[in-house]
Amino acid sequence: MQVLSFLLLACVAYSFSHSKYPIIKNGSRVDPSLKGVYRMRNGRPNEVWQKKELSAHITGPQPKDNPVVLPDDFNWCDHPDGKNYCTMSRNQHIPQYCGSCWAHGSVSALGDRIKIARKAKGIDINLSVQHVLNRIEDGSSCHGGGVDSVYSWMKDKDIPLSYETSNPYLACSHESFEGNCKYMKRDLTSAARTCATFGVPCVELKKYPNATLAQYGDVSGRDDMMQEIYQRGPIACGIDAAPILNYTQGIAHMEGEQVDHVISVTGWGQENSVFYWIVRNSWGEYWGEMGYIRVAFGKLLVEEQCVWGVPAGFTTVDNQVHCYEGGENCD
Repeated sequence: MQVLSFLLLACVAYSFSHSKYPIIKNGSRVDPSLKGVYRMRNGRPNEVWQKKELSAHITGPQPKDNPVVLPDDFNWCDHPDGKNYCTMSRNQHIPQYCGSCWAHGSVSALGDRIKIARKAKGIDINLSVQHVLNRIEDGSSCHGGGVDSVYSWMKDKDIPLSYETSNPYLACSHESFEGNCKYMKRDLTSAARTCATFGVPCVELKKYPNATLAQYGDVSGRDDMMQEIYQRGPIACGIDAAPILNYTQGIAHMEGEQVDHVISVTGWGQENSVFYWIVRNSWGEYWGEMGYIRVAFGKLLVEEQCVWGVPAGFTTVDNQVHCYEGGENCD
C-alpha cells in the first residue's frame, strides 16, 4: 500500500511538472435558441447560460496545484494588511433592467485583481461592463450570458477592455428595448468614445485606457476556490439567486436548485463555527449587506462553476496615451 501511494504521488507530481501549456478548452456549446431571449424561472429571468464545461486558456500552474495553508477568515475587501483591494459595488438594473450579471461578476473580479497588482495604490481602475455588452460576439447580452463569456472573449479576441469613464454603463445591449434602450441603438457599438460639446458628433476612441487578460480558467469546489482566491484574488461564480431576492442580512443557508445568476466571491469567514463565502452582488448597495451577501459553504450552488482571470496589463499615468478633450487625436 505504501508503495502504491508513493507511485500515485509521483505520478501527480510528474503530471504537474510536465503539463503542456497553454491548456485551451473551448467549453460546452450553448443552444442558439437560448441567446437573446429571457428564460423565465420562478417568475424571474434566468441570466445564465447552462454549460456542462467552461472554457479556459491556462498558461501555467494554478494555486490548486501548489496549495498553501489557509486562514479561517480572509477577505480581499478587508485584508489582514489593513487595505481594501476590492473595487466598487455595481447595480446592473439601472437605468433599466438588464440581465448582465455574467459580465458584472467577471469584470468586478478582474478589476479587483488589477487593484491587487497595484497594491491598492492610486485611484481605483473600474472596467467597463458596457464595452462588453456592446462588442462581445458570442451572443451574450442583457438577456443573459455564460459564466465564462467575458474572459473567453477578452483572451480569444485579444480585447483591450475599456475603463468605465470611456464607456459608462447604460444597461442596454443590441436587442434591448427596455426603458431608454430603444433610443440608444447608435450608442451600442463603441469600445470607448467621448462627446466634445453641443452639436458636434461624438468621437470613437481608438486609443483609450484599458486592461488586457493574460490567462483565465475555471475552478470549482471549496478547497480549490479558497486557494485561488487567497493566492490570486476574487473570482466570479454562478449562484441560485431565486432564494435570495428578499435577503437582507445574515448567513444564507438555502440549498439552491439551478444557477441563474453570477456574482463575485472576495473571500470567506466564519460565525458561530459556520463557514461562509463573502459574495459581492450587482444589485446595488441598497440590497443585502451593503450589496454583499454571506453564503454558507455548500449552499446556493456557489461552488459549482467559477472562473478566474489574470490581468496582463492595464493603463496608468505611466503608459497612458494622452488624448485631447474632444478625442480628435485618438480617433
